[in-house]
Amino acid sequence: MNANPILLQKKYARIIALFSRKEKLSFNDALRFFYHSQTYQMLHDGVADLHCMSDGYLTEELADEYEEK
Repeated sequence: MNANPILLQKKYARIIALFSRKEKLSFNDALRFFYHSQTYQMLHDGVADLHCMSDGYLTEELADEYEEK
């Protein structure tokens, strides 16, 4: 299923804001990491309707990816 592009952009913004606070990064650094992450790529590609998952869950996935790098 494809998500509405506008709603998806809003979801991205919420995830980036949560991630920025969680990892104590500037919004720009969090934004940069997000758009180069595997999590973003899977959301963008519509893998397994990942966009239906909660913002908190996706933020945790992003944080796990950040800690691995």
